[in-house]
Amino acid sequence: MLRALMFILPLALTIYAFIDCLNTPEDEAKHLPKVAWVFIILLFWIVGPIVWLAAGKNRRTAQGGHAPSEWHRGRRTTWVAPDDNPDFLKSIKDENKKDESKKDESLLKDWEADLRRREEELKRRGGEDPGRGPEDKPKP
Repeated sequence: MLRALMFILPLALTIYAFIDCLNTPEDEAKHLPKVAWVFIILLFWIVGPIVWLAAGKNRRTAQGGHAPSEWHRGRRTTWVAPDDNPDFLKSIKDENKKDESKKDESLLKDWEADLRRREEELKRRGGEDPGRGPEDKPKP
């Protein structure tokens, strides 16, 4: 068991340092270019990862107490879900208003067409004034 641990521990450290080096932006690698650090980590797989972790990277924390890498900083958005984004919600409301106004306009046109049809029908029936009802007729 101890023999396996002596092999697995340096291998895990090498894999961790290799991934950390690949995810580190070029401007945060100290002393050498990032490509050189990758070769050092892979060629000297016991000493290389330790040197990378100790001296190869700027390890400063942000004022908030945690330091996400540049890769995460560039891809992280302020909105987690679309319903958290007020611009998205406004665009949905605008679309709904447009749809509602189109429905209202079509309904109004239908009512106007129905009203015109009824007025024409009343004119054909008796020549009455469409604005007057039967009780408004002058009595002879």
